[in-house]
Amino acid sequence: MGFKSQATKAMALVASMAAVVALAACGGNGGNTATSGTAVTEEPQAGVESNYTGTFPKPAQGKAYNNPTDRDKVKDGGTLTLGIGEIGPDWNMQSVNGNSVDMSDLWAFYMPQLYTYSADGGTVEPNTDYLTKVEQTSDSPETIVYTLNDKATWNDGTPIDYTAFVATWKAMNGEDSNYTPASTDGYRDIASVERGSTDKEVKVTFKTPFYPYQTLFAKLLPPQSASADTFVNGWQKNPHSEWGAGPYKVESFSDTEVVFTPNEKWWGNKAKLDKVTFRQMEDSAEINAFKNGEIDAALVGTADKLKTVKSMDNVQIRRAYGTSVSTYTINTKNVPDVNVRKALVQAIDRASLASIGYAGTEWTPDALPGSVLIPTFQKGYEDNMPADAAFSADNAKKTLEAAGYTLGSDGYYAKDGQTLDLKYTTFSDSATTKAVTNAIIKMGKDAGIKIEGDIKASADFSTTLSSGDFQILGLGWGSSDPFNYVYGCQIYCSTSESNYSFTGNDDVDSKMQSITGTEDGAEALKNFNEAEKEAQKLYAQIPYSAPPITMAVKKGLANFGPAGYATSSYGIPLFHTEDIGWTA
Repeated sequence: MGFKSQATKAMALVASMAAVVALAACGGNGGNTATSGTAVTEEPQAGVESNYTGTFPKPAQGKAYNNPTDRDKVKDGGTLTLGIGEIGPDWNMQSVNGNSVDMSDLWAFYMPQLYTYSADGGTVEPNTDYLTKVEQTSDSPETIVYTLNDKATWNDGTPIDYTAFVATWKAMNGEDSNYTPASTDGYRDIASVERGSTDKEVKVTFKTPFYPYQTLFAKLLPPQSASADTFVNGWQKNPHSEWGAGPYKVESFSDTEVVFTPNEKWWGNKAKLDKVTFRQMEDSAEINAFKNGEIDAALVGTADKLKTVKSMDNVQIRRAYGTSVSTYTINTKNVPDVNVRKALVQAIDRASLASIGYAGTEWTPDALPGSVLIPTFQKGYEDNMPADAAFSADNAKKTLEAAGYTLGSDGYYAKDGQTLDLKYTTFSDSATTKAVTNAIIKMGKDAGIKIEGDIKASADFSTTLSSGDFQILGLGWGSSDPFNYVYGCQIYCSTSESNYSFTGNDDVDSKMQSITGTEDGAEALKNFNEAEKEAQKLYAQIPYSAPPITMAVKKGLANFGPAGYATSSYGIPLFHTEDIGWTA
C-alpha cells in the first residue's frame, strides 16, 4: 500500500518507508462493525464504521482485523484497486535491491508463498497449495525433507520441484559473490540440497545447525532465473509472470501500475476477484485517491487522514498492532565518528518523535521501543538501547566537546574548521513527515548539531538505500514471519548487504551469527537481546516508534486488512490472496 512517512525492507526481514509515524483467519464474518450509536470497548474484526463517534477501541494484541470471512460468503467477481509507494525497478524480492515491503506485497499475488502464519505468530504451517509435508528427519546432521504438491507448477509449465530449492540455496548462500542476496542467513549453513525419492521431494542437509528452519525457503527462486546474471539483472523492470505460480498472474505492468488477473493455470482455490490493480502514488496522493473513490483502501495512521475518512460514508476503519519498528538509521560511511552518532542519538527525543505521529489518532503506545526487530508486546522483548542513549541535549553537547568539537558563534559545533552539518532524508511530503523532520532539525539545533531536511520521491527509496546516498534516514523494519530474532545478522552484521548503517564488528557478527544455532526459541531470543545490546553501542540504528497499522477500506472488503504476522507492514495479506473479495 502506498504510505509511507519514511521507509521498510522485506525478505524474511523487510525494509520499508517507515511507518515512521504514519502510522488469515477463517470462520464467520469477523463480528459486527462498530457503528456510530454503539459504544464498544474492543475493536470488531471487521473494523469500526467511519461515522463512529466514540473513542476508537484498542485492538487486541495478536488479533486479525481484516474482516475474516469464509470463502463461500465472499462473492465471485469484482475488482480491488490499491495504492503502492514503489513498483520495482527490481522485481526479484530475494535480491537486496528488490527486498522491500512493496515488492513483498506484489509477490503475494503471483509468486509461491510456502508457509502461513497466524496473526499472533504462534502457529506456523506449510501452505498446502505448495507444501504437503515438511519433516525434520535427523538432528545430526540436521536434515529437513520437504514434500511438494504434485500439482504445483510454474506458469511456463515447469514443475515446482527440488530444482527450485537448489536454485534458491545457491543464490542465497553467499558462496558466489556474483549474486546479491538480501540475506544469507540460514542458507550459508546448508551443506546440500538434493532430490529426494522423487522430483517432488527435497532433502536439505545442514553443515551447521540452523533454527528455526521454517525461516528458509518460504519463498522460492524459479530455477529458470538461477544464473547470477539473471538474479541481478534479469528482473529489472520485469516481473516475469511466466515464472509465477500463484492465484493471480501479471496481466500488465509499468513503473506506475500493475494489474493482476486470475491465473488460469493456478491449481488451488480460484481467485475471488476479477482484477487487482496497484497504482504507484505518493503518500499525500493516496488519501485523496481513496476519498475520490479511485482506490479501495488506504493507510490512515495520521490525524488528518483519520479526519478525512471519518467524513466519508460506507467506510470501515481497521487497526491492529503492527509488527514493524520505525527507526532513524545513520550511515556510518557518511557519519564515521561514533561520537557524532552518539551525540545525535542523545539529542533526539525519541518519545517526542513518536508522539508527533500519534497526535490525533487516538493511539497511546504501550512503551517506547528499545529493539529494532522485536515489538514491545512480544514475549521475550527487552530494551536494548544503551543507558547513554537517553535524551539529553546537555549530554549530547558534552559528548561532542569531549570529542574535540567546539561550539561556534552560530550555535553549531565544528571541528577542524568544519561545521557539523547532517542531512535527514525522507520519502514523503506528508504533513506528519514534515513535522517529524522539523522536530529533528530543532532537536539538533538545541544540541548544536546542524540538520537539514532532504525530501526524495518514494520511488527513489530502494535506489537511495542501495547506493548509500544519505546520512540519516527514516527506515522501518518488519519481519515477514514470526521469527524476527533470527534476522539480526541481516541488519547488524558487517558483511550483510542489508546493513544500511554500514557498520558492525567481529564481536557483533559472531554473536548475531550464533543465534540460529540455538534450537530453543526463548534462549535464542535471549541471545539476540545480548547481541543487539552490543550492536546498539555503535549508535547507528535507533528505534523510536512501533506504530499500529490503521487502514480505511470500502465497506464489505473481506479478508483484507492488518492481521499481525499474516500481513505485511502495510496490511497486505502475505498468502491466500485468492480469498480477498467483497461480501456486498
